[in-house]
Amino acid sequence: MVERFSQRVSVRAYELDSNGHVNGVVYLQYAEHSRWELMRAAGADLARLGELGVGPVFLETVIRYHTELFYGDTVDVSCEIVWGTGKTFRVAQRLVRTDGELVAEVDSVGGLLDLQTRKLVDRPAERYRMVATAPELLGL
Repeated sequence: MVERFSQRVSVRAYELDSNGHVNGVVYLQYAEHSRWELMRAAGADLARLGELGVGPVFLETVIRYHTELFYGDTVDVSCEIVWGTGKTFRVAQRLVRTDGELVAEVDSVGGLLDLQTRKLVDRPAERYRMVATAPELLGL
């Protein structure tokens, strides 16, 4: 069993909003950063996917906020892919402050876009498995 992938991120001053806490859209940036780091660690980066004529897309994202983040906080942003049998997959992410407090959950639905037809491809897990050098990190 592979441990859930996680990327540590420190809050920067310019990410704060007028209330003094992290702006909501920044949580999405943290989640995206963690997803790309997972892809890189698994060897399934954008260039390798492009060689197959596909690119990742996200169709839906839901954020559940649990507590605020402030300048100087550090969070671990986990990333776990849950594969289905059709054209989409789910990405479950948790942002946990280093003191152990759950800050937010980000759940997304993604797929792989055929770069020629501009349509989702069937069974994206198979394509990821083809390019990944460490497919176990992707739950494959």
